Amino acid sequence: MNPRHYELRVEGHLDERWSAWFAGLTVVHETDGTTILRGALTDQAELHGVLAKVRDLGTPLISLTTIEATD
Repeated sequence: MNPRHYELRVEGHLDERWSAWFAGLTVVHETDGTTILRGALTDQAELHGVLAKVRDLGTPLISLTTIEATD
């Protein structure tokens, strides 16, 4: 099974130190004050793990989108 690619948008700009915590996902700060986490996740369990990390940070999740692979 191929990994699916996702884009998660969260409220606020995550500090750069969190990049390592979201290993495998690209962290991009947007000009509108949000952060995008983008990348491939192997399965639903890995997706739920990322969502749990967002929850644990107390950062509101704005959107979650499946995207086309860019590689």
